Amino acid sequence: MAEDVTFRETKLFDELVPLDALSDKDFKTIYDAAVPALYKVAYNIVREDDAAEDLCHDALIKMTEKEMKFPSLNDAKYWLIRVVKNAALNYAKRRVLERKVYTRAFKEDQRKMDSGETALLKDETIQDVQHALEQLPEKLRIALQLREYTELNYKEIGRILGISEGNVKVRIFRAREYLAKVIGEDNVYMP
Repeated sequence: MAEDVTFRETKLFDELVPLDALSDKDFKTIYDAAVPALYKVAYNIVREDDAAEDLCHDALIKMTEKEMKFPSLNDAKYWLIRVVKNAALNYAKRRVLERKVYTRAFKEDQRKMDSGETALLKDETIQDVQHALEQLPEKLRIALQLREYTELNYKEIGRILGISEGNVKVRIFRAREYLAKVIGEDNVYMP
């Protein structure tokens, strides 16, 4: 019966020697040889020192916790690189989503802040909207008001006005188009 063979390397990552049980010496060899490459892979994706280090260490922990067995030290290194690459990509995606959420929340907070100037601008905008609504032809104004203030769907508005659903959509589109032109599409104080 053949003895279990563990990794004992003379040339780093050059020999395909079976790695059945990870000894402390083998782990140190893997760590010393693989971490610089792992760090480079992680850093090039996430662009953060601390995150890159954490991702490298997490991959090494995962390898030891799962008691992974590799045919060679090269296989261990390549497996670790794949794990770090995938973890770094997931981390980067998560960071992008977090930034979007924080940015959106920050913008909403800025809009909710009520200073004297903001209140004045809101009042002026409300007056501008009311004035623009008064200038709309009656058939456009009524369709838009029914949609925005009563939250009726197009079909219900059509029944109320005695027109088709398509005609309701056209009227509301034209009313919104007119208001955007008169008031401005980028008015952040729009009620």
